Amino acid sequence: MEHVPESVKIVRHVEKRMICKDCDTTVAGEMPKLPIERGKPGPGLLAHIMVAKFDDHIPLYRLSEMYDRLGIDISRSVMADWVGRVSVLIDPIVLLIKAYINDADRIHTDDTPVDVLDPGRGKTATGRLWVYVFDGSGHQDPKPKAVAYYYSSDRKGVHPADHLATFSGVMHADGYGGYKKLYGNQITEAACMAHVRRKFHDVIKLKASPVAEEALTRIGALYDIEDRIRGMTADERRSMRQQHARPILDDLKVWIKDTLPTVPQKHKLAEAMRYALSRWDALSVYIDDGRVEIDNNIAERAIRPIGIGRKNWLFAGSDKGGERIANVLTLIETAKMHGHNPEVYFTQILSVIKAYPKERLHELLPWIMPPAKNKLEKAV
Repeated sequence: MEHVPESVKIVRHVEKRMICKDCDTTVAGEMPKLPIERGKPGPGLLAHIMVAKFDDHIPLYRLSEMYDRLGIDISRSVMADWVGRVSVLIDPIVLLIKAYINDADRIHTDDTPVDVLDPGRGKTATGRLWVYVFDGSGHQDPKPKAVAYYYSSDRKGVHPADHLATFSGVMHADGYGGYKKLYGNQITEAACMAHVRRKFHDVIKLKASPVAEEALTRIGALYDIEDRIRGMTADERRSMRQQHARPILDDLKVWIKDTLPTVPQKHKLAEAMRYALSRWDALSVYIDDGRVEIDNNIAERAIRPIGIGRKNWLFAGSDKGGERIANVLTLIETAKMHGHNPEVYFTQILSVIKAYPKERLHELLPWIMPPAKNKLEKAV
């Protein structure tokens, strides 16, 4: 095995014109449609920058240094401009993904803070990135998986209400108060058992607690059942849960109610118990619906790339920058769900999207466009 150093090449497009000697008619070849009109970057270079920043989490200033080692002068500000232009180019595909998720019958959601430069105050403000995931692979749902990210300048409940304006179904979520107005006839809340388990685990991290250990053992029995039924059909999962999980869940509720008065009420253990009881109806939704998961880990995994990226690029340059992060992540993460090398996929769509017919843009969706083979040679 050997490493082949990266390279950048200059591609010159020469337009040849031919003139008929008899009639003076001029004929010229059609110039290729570049992603950025009259711009220097080709689709492969733009794809590399998008994936390096948003999937490999390399800040633009470090990318600039890496290109400098190759003898190429590309400033951070130039690349930032290219990121903005690519975000605009891919926006029609991103909107199709968001519409697809809104048409689903169940989703997972989560959110996380992101620092945003606020020049007027001389410091950073706190924006928010939201994620919505559709993934039915746990119960053999044939519909394609997808994930969509949104940016907002704050955490007000109006934002998820706007994102999910047309959604109707089950929503897996944490206990964020901004979601409460969404629940009712249109949206059913499914709570996260992993959050309950985590609260009891936090008690044990502070001090040994036989009561918290007992709670974790009971919750662990519920997860053992989930491990056994993963990959079964929704009807099979519901039947197994009714038979095996419901008695355990019912006993857990009775045990918490009986035990709560016996522990100090200001203790973290009592807080964990009260949290579980306050979320009980939503925690029980999965028992009666084989399509629903026991927890919201699908969304928590989807939000993880933002946490990793945040440690490297630290902040968004503006609210517009936050929107660009959301757009590019939507396409990268959905592409990865369907086996694409994200850099190859971005190269493909940026090569054609400028001239692609609007009525056929759905053909560029990650679950419709087949993954291309990586252009890697086997080392001998």
